[in-house]
Amino acid sequence: MLQQAVDFREESEVLFALLNTVSDQEWKQKTQFKGWTINDVVAHVHIGNYMADLSLQDSAAFVDFMRSFASARAQGSGHLGFTHAWLQGTQGQALLQQWRDFYLEMAERFALADPKMRVKWVGPDMSVRSSITARLMETWAHGQAVYDVLGQVRSDTDRIKNIAVLGINTFGWSFANRGLAVPVEIPFVRLMAPSGAMWEWGQSEVDNLIEGNAVEFCQGAGHQLTLPRLELHRTHGVQGCQPLFQTRRRIIGRHGQDLD
Repeated sequence: MLQQAVDFREESEVLFALLNTVSDQEWKQKTQFKGWTINDVVAHVHIGNYMADLSLQDSAAFVDFMRSFASARAQGSGHLGFTHAWLQGTQGQALLQQWRDFYLEMAERFALADPKMRVKWVGPDMSVRSSITARLMETWAHGQAVYDVLGQVRSDTDRIKNIAVLGINTFGWSFANRGLAVPVEIPFVRLMAPSGAMWEWGQSEVDNLIEGNAVEFCQGAGHQLTLPRLELHRTHGVQGCQPLFQTRRRIIGRHGQDLD
């Protein structure tokens, strides 16, 4: 069973538990993310899940769906406009249940799929493992806006290691995408996990080091916090790490960078 699919389901279940007690009126509250309401946030996460699952099950249907999306955009419909039209106006607790029913079924399909099988996405194809990890990242990243607007503090778990791995594995791409020279080596990254465990990547170097809290690293990689607001310790050798923390949805949006 693919662990990333299990982690995706569990992260989704935690967000569901928070929203399950929220009234339909509260779903209309605007979050700090682009002024989106809770309805907008969940709708966005749900359609992303649908697209990833559609790609897993029927690549031709995924291509057709993306064409309809592009056509709607060309006619002036924004991303959220298309999403809410696709949902036929479903909001609040009805949307919550629709989202949950789907992600539970979807998680089972991904859990049993070949993790290295290639699936289509908005940009280059990606692996099944990368696809479901990207859905976990979207759920976690957008979920923070919901916690914030409801005045709740999230208790993170070591599931976020999946997100940290995305940040590490897309390091080179984040430079190349901006036309910048890609560093020969990734920095030595040392992060304190929510459990207290220490996660490390790269060669141990004091002059090429990023270290600190894993949650903040993932918030930076997911563009929830900008680089100046992060409390990560960075040595002089990694002053050029800004691209890592400036490219929102490096793999979850248009690019098929892989975990494999």
